[in-house]
Amino acid sequence: MTRKLMLLFAGLLALDAMLARLASAAGGKASDLVIVADTRVLDNPILLYFANLYNTNIVLFAVWTVVLTAAYGCLLGVLMDKLMGMTGLDLTSRKIVEH
Repeated sequence: MTRKLMLLFAGLLALDAMLARLASAAGGKASDLVIVADTRVLDNPILLYFANLYNTNIVLFAVWTVVLTAAYGCLLGVLMDKLMGMTGLDLTSRKIVEH
């Protein structure tokens, strides 16, 4: 059993080495990868602003992302408080009714 596992492991290692050699033979060294937002298809000015911001100033884009995520979380919290208030649940007091 151990011998079969060792043969299988050796076969997998040989296959891995052959695949790596095939992949390196496919072409030369790749250049640096640049990721940009495609602004050619955007018509909405807000989306265009954020796409241009992503392409030009990634730090400001990150700041906007953090701020908008926090604002969205606050909005959802307020909406859920209103929804819970409409259903009759009082979440403002910590009084335990069952005891």
